[in-house]
Amino acid sequence: MKLFLLSSLAMIAFAGNSLLARLALADSSMDPALFTTLRLVSGALALLGFAYLSRRHLPVQESNWKAAVALFVYAAGFAFAYVQLSAATGALILFATVQLSLIAYGVYNGQRLVAIQAIGIAMGALGIVILMLPGLASPDWLGSLLMITAGLAWAVYTIQGGVGDPILASRNNFVGAALLCPLLILWLPFFNGFSVPGIIYALLSGVFASAGGYIIWYAVLKQFNAIDAATVQLSVPIITALLGIVLLSEPLTLHLVIAFVVSIFGIGLSIRYAPKSQ
Repeated sequence: MKLFLLSSLAMIAFAGNSLLARLALADSSMDPALFTTLRLVSGALALLGFAYLSRRHLPVQESNWKAAVALFVYAAGFAFAYVQLSAATGALILFATVQLSLIAYGVYNGQRLVAIQAIGIAMGALGIVILMLPGLASPDWLGSLLMITAGLAWAVYTIQGGVGDPILASRNNFVGAALLCPLLILWLPFFNGFSVPGIIYALLSGVFASAGGYIIWYAVLKQFNAIDAATVQLSVPIITALLGIVLLSEPLTLHLVIAFVVSIFGIGLSIRYAPKSQ
């Protein structure tokens, strides 16, 4: 039950990130470089403060630069791709990349994928396709490439988790990623401006949905292998759509209900019949 609750909180945080990014980048004319910088820097500052207040007695871990670089590439690639792609197309590309990468990694490292588990994963993915279908559009090649890069980077960030203290690991990763943000100054000639709501959304994304959510995710990963991590994250687009209904008064449609039932049933099936030896 504890693992279920923590996993649910992490997925809600991920969905919140998607929702905040959509509000900032699609609805507020927020520059993607500025959004990325505010998200990572505010997340790093929040984690520095939280680690200091709650974990002062723990030694400082050696920084994992692979995870820090992956976090930076994911956050930047996600933001820049979002202004090139429709929300539905971008989400589908991102989650397809993440799932395939993590499942391939798991199988390569000897994790078993039984038939009924594979059927559950396929059903979870089908639910996402049903959910996104009305908003899909022909993807821009550059936006697609950026979103695929973001998905690969998130898979790497996930793989790097599950070891050490999740608070300190997340702190170090965000600080490292924030230190890479000056690279985004190369975007300055193409700066698209900002908005006050966009800044607020970026800060909320950094402090709460990213910093808080990623601590929980790294804690959960101690109990998950790569295939389990891939499967659980299939719920994020569904949760994002549900949050849109609750927080943004978006309509509840039949295809959303169908997508929810198919996806959640598939995820439950996959987790239920995952090989116990994993």
